[in-house]
Amino acid sequence: MTSAETSPDHALEVPGHSWSGTVDYGPGPLHAPTSVAELQALVGRSERLRALGTRHSFSEIAASTADLVTVTRMPADIEIDTAARTVRVAGGVRYGKLAVALHAQGLQLPNMGSLPHISVAGASATGTHGSGDRRRSLACAVRSIELVTAGGDLLTLSREADPEIFDGAVIALGTLGIVTHLTLDLDPAAAMRQSVHLDLSPEHMDQDDLSTMLAAGTSVSLFHRWDGHITQAWVKQLVDDEEPLPPQWLGGHRSEHPIHPLPGVSAEPCTDQTGEPGPAHERLPHFRLEFSPSSGEEIQSEYFVAREDVAAALAALMPLAERIQPLLHASEVRTVAADGLWLSPAHQRDSACLHFTWRRMPEQVTALLPEVEERLAPFAPRPHWGKVFTLAPEQVRAQYPHMEDFLALRDRLDPGRTFTNAYVDRLLGE
Repeated sequence: MTSAETSPDHALEVPGHSWSGTVDYGPGPLHAPTSVAELQALVGRSERLRALGTRHSFSEIAASTADLVTVTRMPADIEIDTAARTVRVAGGVRYGKLAVALHAQGLQLPNMGSLPHISVAGASATGTHGSGDRRRSLACAVRSIELVTAGGDLLTLSREADPEIFDGAVIALGTLGIVTHLTLDLDPAAAMRQSVHLDLSPEHMDQDDLSTMLAAGTSVSLFHRWDGHITQAWVKQLVDDEEPLPPQWLGGHRSEHPIHPLPGVSAEPCTDQTGEPGPAHERLPHFRLEFSPSSGEEIQSEYFVAREDVAAALAALMPLAERIQPLLHASEVRTVAADGLWLSPAHQRDSACLHFTWRRMPEQVTALLPEVEERLAPFAPRPHWGKVFTLAPEQVRAQYPHMEDFLALRDRLDPGRTFTNAYVDRLLGE
């Protein structure tokens, strides 16, 4: 009999595909326990088990030929401590749902990604981020994690109690255990506005002007199409702290109508761009929770470089522009503040993120990426763990000064490699 027939934890038949349709997560089964106790029992009897989040990754980070598990059927706990400004949240809860609950209590997340649809545990484990010169990755809000480790034990790690290993346990690529809950630091709720500015002048692509653009708000995203100028600047500002930008700015102009980052796509799924004040969770993401942000017909790649190198890195890629453009939906530049998390792509480096949303043309994209990476090599690029890249594993590992510390932590918590898969084995070693 198969494990799907004998398991009491509500195994599903197949794991399915990623949101984009480009990743087959494996033959399954996909288990869906409804309690921590069920999850512990599942882990305890499993030789191999991989956690599957909301299926928004573009790499094979969650794919497996062995069993998979989702925590989305477990109780969607959201326990807010208004005095401490923290929340204990179940790992499968989506950021958009969490943000609404926090706003009702006068609180907000320190940052959000462009999609509110992603889960707290999955985004934290992969180093997912939003944008902002002073805003760190989403995982930096985590102050404690609860996870089921190999053998089915329940372990809690916190910033205060486990300072020697905690920075290695938050962004862990799902290799240390199955995260059930996280406790996050919060900020007081603050109103934000968003405006979009179009067709900034090609004369403003040097380091100083790009830095000015990226510092124009609490969170800024610059979209372009490798034709030598910024086509859209999405600027998200704190109403009480930042002055609205003028209608004419750096050779561009403010959009009079809502706009989608991808050409020709309806702006209906996008967050408010009128400049009117609103809750941060309705301005920080690019897209609204109640909509699918696009058709999913895409592949994504992203590389972190030092913030002070953003203009030089873009210039280094410009000779590839004619080859990039036919494969491209849009490119985005965002910034992330440095942090101390061992496997964070922004580890100890204020970063600019060069993002590509490719058309769903996997063979052509895979053929081009080595040339993109070769031109970025002088800038020590760190790829996003949940997106597509072709850098050699030894090149990736060399970018992380605490990699050996992380591998030792993995040996300590999962010596039998219960939580591995081919992606992890390739990048981190078996």
